[in-house]
This record gives sequence, C-alpha cells and structure tokens, in this order.
Amino acid sequence: MIRLLWQIVGSGARRLHLVDLDGAFAGRPVNGKIIEQIAKAHPDVPIQIGGGIRDDDTVQSYLDVGVQYVIIGTKAVSAPHFVSEVCLEFPGHIIVGLDAKNGKVATDGWSKLSHHDVIDMAQHFERDGVEAIIYTDISRDGMLQGVGLESTVALAQAVRIPVIASGGIVGLNDIRSLCEVADEGIVGAITGRAIYEGTLDFAEGQKLVDELCS
Repeated sequence: MIRLLWQIVGSGARRLHLVDLDGAFAGRPVNGKIIEQIAKAHPDVPIQIGGGIRDDDTVQSYLDVGVQYVIIGTKAVSAPHFVSEVCLEFPGHIIVGLDAKNGKVATDGWSKLSHHDVIDMAQHFERDGVEAIIYTDISRDGMLQGVGLESTVALAQAVRIPVIASGGIVGLNDIRSLCEVADEGIVGAITGRAIYEGTLDFAEGQKLVDELCS
C-alpha cells in the first residue's frame, strides 16, 4: 500500500509526498517499482519518498529513478549514525521524518513509541546536515482534528532547518494558521485525507499559501 499526499509550500510550489506503508512495516521497500513508475510519469513534480529505507543502496535506487528527496524515519531513530552517513553521501537529498506523540518519537510505522525526545533528535539531525524535518503529530494524523500547532512551532523554534508540518489538517483555517507561524521556520504542510474527504480544496489551499506566506 502506498500513501499518497501533497505537500503545500510557498511560491506556487508543491511536492508529491509518498510513503511505502508496506515498506515501513517490512523494513525494506515493497512498492519500489510503483514509486519508479510514478517518478518517471511525472518528471516535473518533485517527489519525496519514505517507508522502509534502511540502507544507502535504497537511497541511491530512489534517486536514480528521479525521486528528489528520501525520507529516513525508523532507521534515523534506531541507528542515528546512518543519517550522518547518507547526508555525506547524498547531500541535499535527505529528509528525516519524526513521528511523535506527547513529545516522544514513534517508529516502525507508529507501532512503537520510543523514549527519545523529538526536539533533541531534530537538533541532532540538524547537525548531521539533513535538508528538513517532517514532523507528524501521530495523535492527529488522519483524524481531521486540526494541526498540532503548538508542538510544531516548538520544534521549528528549536532548529534552524525547515520544518514541514504533517497530521491533522482539516481545511483552509489550518493552512491559514500555519501561514501565521511560517516565520518560525515552518515551510510546508503535508495533507492527504482532507483532500480525499473534500474538506480541503488543494488548489485553494495552495492559493492561500501563495497569498499569505510568499
């Protein structure tokens, strides 16, 4: 199963955010061929992919087929040195995804809650040279309950690299709220279910971002 979401960013830009959910649980890419087909079919759309990325060969294979950014999640928590290694090997292409609940990082497709503090880990990966942090409040993701604004802002204030918000977006009011704190370092928002459920018009959301955040 592939989770397909859009990332709304400023200046009319957008990215396709993909997650190999099967890969996240298997610990290795399961839907790599489908990801490759998507990348080749849409070469002008920047793509970022996460789920089951545990070694540098996988990173290389995704970049080779046209994916722009590779998201390291579970491996970043279980083996933090891996992030520094791939940042050196693939500079400019590595994003770390931190999924958290009550300030603690979750791993393995959210099935395990660690004792690692999300801000401490974000600061560690900033020093390693990652391009950005995707922060997901897993208590809100897919629930259409609104963005966890307070925790997202707190993380963005604690690092100097861009933070991408994920989880809980319902509609334009959430986009507007994120734009109001964009100066804190929040550069984009990932949304999926709100689009599928019809509570957020993606084009209107992007238009609002362009008006308020550019």
